[in-house]
Amino acid sequence: MAVVRRPRRGAAGWAVVLERWSASGLSVEAFCRRDGVNRAGFYRWRALLSAAKPAPATLAAPSPSADFLDLGVLGQMAAPSGRLQLRLDLGAGLVLTLVRG
Repeated sequence: MAVVRRPRRGAAGWAVVLERWSASGLSVEAFCRRDGVNRAGFYRWRALLSAAKPAPATLAAPSPSADFLDLGVLGQMAAPSGRLQLRLDLGAGLVLTLVRG
C-alpha cells in the first residue's frame, strides 16, 4: 500500500484549517481525527499563527472622571519655606503624601 502525501499547506493553508476548526465547535482532537489533520502540526501552526497576530489592545485610554479634582500646578503655589507638602486622605487608612522641596 502506497503512502499518499499531501502537498504542504504553508501558513495560508493552516490559517484556513484553523478557521475551519474554530467554526466547527469541535475539540482539537475530534477535529483532527475527523479531517485527517496531524495534531502536532495543528498545535505548531496554531501557536505560530497566533504569535504572528498583533495582540489586541487590552487597556483603553482613560476617560475623564466626574470625581477628578484638578489641584493645579504645584510649582505655581509658592510656599514661604520653599517646601510644599500635600496630604490626601484616601479613606480606609490610606494617606497619600506628596512633598516638594
